[in-house]
Order: sequence, then C-alpha cells, then structure tokens
Amino acid sequence: MNYDLIVIGSGPGGYVTAIRASQLGLKTAIVEKESLGGVCLNWGCIPTKALLKSAQVFDYINHASDFGISIKDANADFSAIIERSRDVANGMSNGIAYLMKKNKIEVINGCGKVVKGGKVAVTEDGKTTEYVAKHTIIATGARSRELPNLPQDGKKVIGYRAALSLGVAPKKMVIVGSGAIGVEFAYFYNAMGVEVTVVEYMPNIVPVEDADVSKQLQRSFKKSGIKVMTNASVESVDTKGSGCKVLVKTKKGVETIECDMVLSAVGIQANIENIGLEEVGIKTDSGKIIVDDFYRTNIPGVHAIGDVLPTQALAHVASAEGIICVEKIAGHDPEPIDYGNIPGCTYCAPEIASVGMTEEAAKQAGYEVKVGKFPFSASGKASAAGHKDGFVKVVFDAKYGEWLGCHMIGYNVTEMIAEAVVARKLETTGHEILKAVHPHPTMSEAVMEAVADAYDEVIHI
Repeated sequence: MNYDLIVIGSGPGGYVTAIRASQLGLKTAIVEKESLGGVCLNWGCIPTKALLKSAQVFDYINHASDFGISIKDANADFSAIIERSRDVANGMSNGIAYLMKKNKIEVINGCGKVVKGGKVAVTEDGKTTEYVAKHTIIATGARSRELPNLPQDGKKVIGYRAALSLGVAPKKMVIVGSGAIGVEFAYFYNAMGVEVTVVEYMPNIVPVEDADVSKQLQRSFKKSGIKVMTNASVESVDTKGSGCKVLVKTKKGVETIECDMVLSAVGIQANIENIGLEEVGIKTDSGKIIVDDFYRTNIPGVHAIGDVLPTQALAHVASAEGIICVEKIAGHDPEPIDYGNIPGCTYCAPEIASVGMTEEAAKQAGYEVKVGKFPFSASGKASAAGHKDGFVKVVFDAKYGEWLGCHMIGYNVTEMIAEAVVARKLETTGHEILKAVHPHPTMSEAVMEAVADAYDEVIHI
C-alpha cells in the first residue's frame, strides 16, 4: 500500500509517466476509473484515426477511376466502420495493460483523489481505500467543453465521444468549432455521405494555424462539399422536433440551419473537480493547475501533467511532461520542455502539421522574415499519388537564418513535420536544410524546395 509514486490517470501522460518511473526504479501504481489509455487511446487520438482511415479508403474507392481502376457499387457500412474503430481502441488499451504488467506497475481501479499527508484515496463501488505515496502525479486529462447555449444531451447535441460511437450516420450535421476535433469529424462524416456544415466563431477555420493553411483547408473543404461558416456563432439549438434547428449569427444576420445532429467541438475542459485540490490547497488558475518547470505544484510531493495544465493539450506534450517530471523526482537533471517547439497535427484531408511561429506571429514578434512556399502541385510524388492539394511553408529570421516556423497542409504531412522539429531543436539554419540532400521523388523534398524558395534558389516553381 506504500509507493514511491502514484499516478492518477492512465492516458498518454499517466501511463508513459508510470512506465518511465518504473524504469527509474520507483515503486509505482497507477489509478484509472475507466479504461487504461484514457481518452487518447479509447475516445480520442487512436479511434478517430481508425475512422479517418476508413474514410480515406472509401474516398480512394470513390475516386478509383482517377487511377485507372473501375469499381462499381461501393458502399460504406457505417456500423462496421465504427466497430473497427472500437476494436482498434480496445486493442491499444489491452496493450497498455500488458505494458503495466511488464513494468511491474500496479493498476488500481477507481476514482483517485489527493488527500493530505502524502496519500491518495481511491473509491470504487462505494468503497474507499487509502494509499501512501512519496510522490503523486495528477494526470486526469480533460473532457469535451460545454457552452451554456449549447448543452449536450448525447443524442441530438453531442460531443466527440458520442460522435465516435453513433449507431447510424445522420443525414445532416452541424459541427460547432473548427479546431482539430471539429475538422477531423467534418472530413469523416462528409466522406460517409453526411451533409456537413462547420460553424467557426473566428475569421478562419483551424484558427491556431498559419492563415495560408486555413485558407487552403477552406478551399479543400469547399471542393469536398463541406459548408464552412466563419465569423459565425451558434446562438441556440432547438431540439424539440424530430431534428435540430440551429440559430447561427453571422455578419449578414441570423440564419437557421436544420439538421439531424449537432456536434459540439468547442474545445476541452480540464478534469480537476473532485480530485482533492481544494482540500489539499493546490493552486489553480482559470481551471488549470499551476506548476513549475518540473511540474511540481505548490504542495510538496504533488505534481501535475497533461491537459490539467495551461500547456498545449496534446498527447505528446503530456507524455513529455510526465517523463521530465519523474526524471526530476528520480534525481536526474532533465531539460525543461521548449513549448515553442511543439508540433501540432490535424488529421483531416488534407492533413495539417505545424511547428513554431506563423508568419504573422513572427512579424509581430519583431522579426524580419524570409518566407518560402512550395506547392504540392509542383511535386512529382504528390502528382503521382493524386494528392496535389496543399503546400509547405517555411518562415526564417532574415538576419541569422533561424528557422522560426514550418507549416504544412497536404497528404501525409503529419509524418513530415518531425524534420522541422528536430532541425529547430538543433538550431539548424535555412542554408543547412537547403544543402541537406533530400530524396526524390518524395513529398518531403517539398521542405527543401520551400527553404530554397525562401532563399531565392528554388528550382521547380
């Protein structure tokens, strides 16, 4: 019942942290109230990618004639696609159970709560058991955020979790919010034949991305038949009838959209309620836990990582935070995370991947910039693959050649962004990227070409 470390939550922050702690010789336990792997493996990153793969395959089949192949009467079995997604998620969760056993980490089922005196109380089926730990890490993640004027009923107004397990696809869907969750589901449901409308409050969809990327995605969505409304807000949803009547306010006035279902994708909310923060005295601000560079809260022995913090709510961020946290606990001297070099990936079609500053942010920060852009329409590999939409855009400091940002939209670009992340970590200059020979024909040579464009040496455009 006594541990060196107890981790509350088994998402990609929690389970990775527990494994690294065990590797470092700490006697470790992990508390989970539902399924190992948390939201990411069970209701987020992994099952959505399974759905998106099915959508991609169906899209290929529907456009097989573009590749000289004739296919007739292809149909998407929506329930089978959902079932495959759930099977993939369950398989991954079982894999985490194996890793816990392999690393001798005790899994404690129930709801965890931090209590005074270096203890964690775990409640399951009305029974509470207390465990003692020298260190506790809160990794309880987040859930779908609900707006007051857009309450979720789980049937007509749903969040991402329900969107992953519908029995039948709706005919018409309104998606509120165009961040990663919103646009990924927009692509999936559109590919399944659903009439999709995306409503975004900001001037651009995927508003955290470079403006050029946002414009390209909007063009691609329009070509796919997805309706996009920007500078728009959902005022209310009437669910009294058989469907939904969505009241949308735009600059032109108020418009009513009728649909079968509304998906609320307006962000996430940290799970910090009922885990003992108030009783122990752990400081929070704006619904997030406050920590230092090594994830220590104001209470000795209590740490926090992942979506409960005001850092980027991304699986790979939570994992990295957890590893640094336990390495510090174990007496190592880890380097704090550079949050300016965190890649972001969105898996709609075309995919989006980015790291560092946008062109606008770099200019606002006072940099004189060199900007290069290479369209996939000029890429031989992209043409051969039938994926000519999109581009690679790079932003450099004109004075010293520092790589300030890289922004991609196109086929499979989520697999390409790591080059920019590693190069920026190594403080690589534009000239070094330009003179590093990239393989041909590949999508990745577009990175070299974009850099060449920034330095007026581009060959293929």
